[in-house]
Formats: sequence, C-alpha cells, structure tokens
Amino acid sequence: MSALASAGTHEELILGSRAYCREAARERDLDVDFSLVDWEVSTRAKRRAAAVKRPKIRDATVGDPLAWDELDPRKRECTVSLTWAAFESFDTAEWASTLRHELIHVEQFQRFGTTDHGAAFKERAETVEASIRCPSFADAKYVLRCASCSGVVARRYRECDLVRDPDQYRSSCCEARLSCESKSGRDAVRRE
Repeated sequence: MSALASAGTHEELILGSRAYCREAARERDLDVDFSLVDWEVSTRAKRRAAAVKRPKIRDATVGDPLAWDELDPRKRECTVSLTWAAFESFDTAEWASTLRHELIHVEQFQRFGTTDHGAAFKERAETVEASIRCPSFADAKYVLRCASCSGVVARRYRECDLVRDPDQYRSSCCEARLSCESKSGRDAVRRE
C-alpha cells in the first residue's frame, strides 16, 4: 500500500496498483491470472475510477463458466484502466477498494467471459470488502434536482435530453419536476 500512497507518475500508479492487486488477490482468495492482464492510465475519464476493458464474448453469462480452450487465446486478455483523477482525489483505502472492485470484474471475466454488477458481483464485493459504487471524484457539469425537496436526482457530465428538457422527467423521490443547474450555478439553457 505504501507504493500506492507515493505514486507520482502514471508508471508508479500502475506498478503500485498492480502490486497491491497481486497482494489482495492472495489475501482475499481472488482467482486472477495476472499474466492475462494489461494496465493503463486514463487522464480523460471523469465518471469511472477504473474499468476493465475486455472483448465481448457472445452468449457469455456470469455464473456459466466459459470453455476458453474453444476460443482464440487473445480473447482471454483484458486491460485494467486506472483513472488518474480518481487516484489523485481518493485516499489510499478508497483506491484499494476500487482496485478490489476491478479485480472482481477480472475474476468474473476470466471465469465466465463477461462481468456485471449483479447479485454475484455484490456478494463477492462484500466478501472482499470492495466498493460497489465509485465515489464521485469529478464535478458534474449539470446537477438535476427534485423541484419539491431539492434532493439531487442526477448528475451529468455532458449535455443530454435530461439536461436540455428536464420538465419531461419526474424525480423518483417526490414524483416532482426536475430543475437543472449548470456547473456555474445558473439554470441550464433549454433549446427549443
């Protein structure tokens, strides 16, 4: 964990994260073949702290082990993409939890040929003390609130239908209209 805390470059982040993941896999009995895992750092991601990039394998289902020997061996490879901004904003414990989250995805992919956030993932996450959701580390460009209770309903990082026309949607908390604020605090501009 000390290598994680002192990482100042992308290379150090990869080295420290990879070392931590090997240790976590041993200590928490995660079945991961690290020889099939590549690592990279993203400086563009804003909503995900990390991700497992993998090939899509048709008809693969979590819970149904895949017969890998029948597939091209390169399809077994995946890449763990680490988000630099998340690493910089998380404390060491949050980053370690994020890495364990990604290890579950790698483990599921290597066994089943796919991965998800379903019941099996949640159960495994509890076992290895991994977060289910990523803490926010970037400011959203738009914040949507319930017009009744002012609770935050959604955050958006780019313009979309919800941002352009929030009146067409209702909050799940109060079934009230939504208001949309831009990052600058002004109401989002509606296009007609």
